[in-house]
Amino acid sequence: MIKLIFHRFIVFWAVASALVLTGCESVDVVETHDAQTYLEFRELQDAFQSSDGKISYIDAGEGEKVILLLHGVPSSSWLYRKMIDNLVADGYRVIAPDMLGFGNSDNPDGYDVYAPEQHAKRILALMDSLNIDTWTHVMHDAGGVWTWALVDMAPNKFDNLVILNTIIFNEGFNPPVKMSQGPAAKLAMSLYTEESTSTPLLNQLFKEGLKGNTLTDVSFTGFQTPLLEGKTKGMYQFFTNTCNHLPDFEPVLTKLDGVPVAVIWGNDDGILHWPEQSEHVMSVLNIKESDVHIVDAGHFLQEEAPDEVSEHIVEFLGNH
Repeated sequence: MIKLIFHRFIVFWAVASALVLTGCESVDVVETHDAQTYLEFRELQDAFQSSDGKISYIDAGEGEKVILLLHGVPSSSWLYRKMIDNLVADGYRVIAPDMLGFGNSDNPDGYDVYAPEQHAKRILALMDSLNIDTWTHVMHDAGGVWTWALVDMAPNKFDNLVILNTIIFNEGFNPPVKMSQGPAAKLAMSLYTEESTSTPLLNQLFKEGLKGNTLTDVSFTGFQTPLLEGKTKGMYQFFTNTCNHLPDFEPVLTKLDGVPVAVIWGNDDGILHWPEQSEHVMSVLNIKESDVHIVDAGHFLQEEAPDEVSEHIVEFLGNH
């Protein structure tokens, strides 16, 4: 086991070093004057004091129908910033939290505090504090794992479910990194907290995760800032747990019987593949062909196609 951990760390460090030293091709960060900076975005967030620490979240709109937007790893509610106004304009109240250990939320010590079940409990507590009993649930990436834990606990909370490039079954999941718990994995995560190594690592992530291979400097800053602040403990739990062993979620998914489900999937995603699992997912969740939309985008489809994704969500909700 020690040799395996050491080997994985050496490989990870070698990749990071290569990115830093060779300056390999990365995402094109374009200097623009975006409408909203990350600091301005944070100023719009409210705070919920969970039993484990502060949860920062966006609460926008006054519609009676609520949409919850759940991010994944290593992002935050910043990922949905281009979609929130669209959904509010269509009459919805939008809740977009930063999960504990991500974005502007607290980053407590520990490992189990970032387990999917704990994330799910905090989401339930947040929504209860807002007097929201049921909602349309939208999730992305590792947000799927946290969602399935929530479904297992409280399947009656879901009015509708919208899946965006989400972890569901093994046949569609190609983990970017697998690590064993321990000092080597923690040291590897620390690479994201130093700008000299964080920048090339994130460049490579977005190069692979964006079909258009472009990102504005303001957008990049919004993704990088929490990492430079040390928000890597949640990532550590994910990479050393979920990426090594993905549970069979099918028994949990069957609890959503009767809940309308839509899929909106970026077609150029090297980590999460739709074709390999499409029949399985559609069968278990009883998804109609008309509610599956394949978008010309990469993994981070909210970044590349926010208007199209928003339109599909609104159309889906209008039909259910």
